[in-house]
Amino acid sequence: MISDQLRDELLAFRKERDWEQFHNLRTLSTSIALEAAELMEHTQWAKDADLPTLATEHRDALAEEMADIAILLTYLAHDLRVDLETAVRQKLVTNAAKYPVEKAKGVATKYDRVGGGGG
Repeated sequence: MISDQLRDELLAFRKERDWEQFHNLRTLSTSIALEAAELMEHTQWAKDADLPTLATEHRDALAEEMADIAILLTYLAHDLRVDLETAVRQKLVTNAAKYPVEKAKGVATKYDRVGGGGG
């Protein structure tokens, strides 16, 4: 997760530019989805066998897209007063109940499908 210091730097960066006026649930969630799509563009037509090489060769570009997502998610969490660490911990508990190891280990199909697991 992002440290409190970095979060404060991000919020100061946004405030100095008066960008809060453009940020709300819709604009930030849309921007997160768009940045995630930009991340996916790097692998859109790649063969699975080429992914390790692609990940190495495009590492910096992939990191930039991940950073964009993290920044926008940090803004959204701040604005909605969501503690991401708490939310992630709660989701981990939910997922542990939803995907018990004995049913989900090594299984990629959705939990509610036959042989369900990863989701």
